[in-house]
Amino acid sequence: MKQVSVIIVSHNQKELLVRCLNSLKNQTYKNINILIIDDCSKDGTAERIKNEFPEVKLLVNKEEKLLSNSQNIGIKNTEGEYVFFLENDVVLEKNYIEELIKVFDYDPSIGMAVGLILRDDCKTIDSTGLFLGKSRKPIERGFNQKNNGQFMKPEYIFGVGQIAGIFRRRLLEEIKLNGEYFDETYGIFYEDLDLSWRANLLGWKAFYNPKAVAYHIRGATTKSKNIRIKFFKKYYFPYLSEELQFHYIKNRYMTILKNDSLKAFLNNLSYILLYEIKLWIYILIFYPKMIFKIPSMIKYLKIAFIKRRCIKELVKKYNSNK
Repeated sequence: MKQVSVIIVSHNQKELLVRCLNSLKNQTYKNINILIIDDCSKDGTAERIKNEFPEVKLLVNKEEKLLSNSQNIGIKNTEGEYVFFLENDVVLEKNYIEELIKVFDYDPSIGMAVGLILRDDCKTIDSTGLFLGKSRKPIERGFNQKNNGQFMKPEYIFGVGQIAGIFRRRLLEEIKLNGEYFDETYGIFYEDLDLSWRANLLGWKAFYNPKAVAYHIRGATTKSKNIRIKFFKKYYFPYLSEELQFHYIKNRYMTILKNDSLKAFLNNLSYILLYEIKLWIYILIFYPKMIFKIPSMIKYLKIAFIKRRCIKELVKKYNSNK
């Protein structure tokens, strides 16, 4: 039985984390080890984990690092052949890991797998796999749809997010850039699309198995505002803090610059521009000060261009080894 290393990054959500860990303890697949990265929590998370889950390995960041950096720390401090990225606001059915591990035996080129992720109401779909939208926005398939069994077919997908996705360690090692698996300039947002896109460019595949079921409280770890205007309550972006909105914008442009081809970009330009118009309307309404931060994005775009060249070298090396 191959070992699965579970990595959970947590910040001030100890009750959700305890709930998540209890669902891990009940998994039918037993060869797992769990690593918690406590990202400077102030709610007593570390103390509670030490007292109630002594079998769990705990690392406490000395300073807040956000998701991408913490995930990389987690990968480097685990050894399992498979790496399971799990958000702390998720509860798993007892066979979740077992059903996903089966997926990797179907095809040696499958490097990522995810199951059916429902909301905590058990009726609404949160995700059935990560896809690249024509607008270059990450698309969680089935998002907000009522679950009527429309996604019960196991199938290949574009990629896997970090809500509850399992990755081959070999994939992570092959696609890392300058020692980084997830791009540490991202912080949070688009980091999973970026990784999945890079994996696709190197010939790796992702797979969806609906027999693996999990439940997710969408936005529990990132929403930081109350929205007064009813029309905008259905959207996710306005709930974010100013810092998180900045990460969302810069990471979108970095992901496109790093991974997209000119031909594909131009073919989808109308969708991209329409999304940009909508996005900047939100910004002008909720965070007009973002306009003054545009110059500070330039350094990140330069970094993206450099990493684009590195990715091209990886792809060239992959093609030459076929």
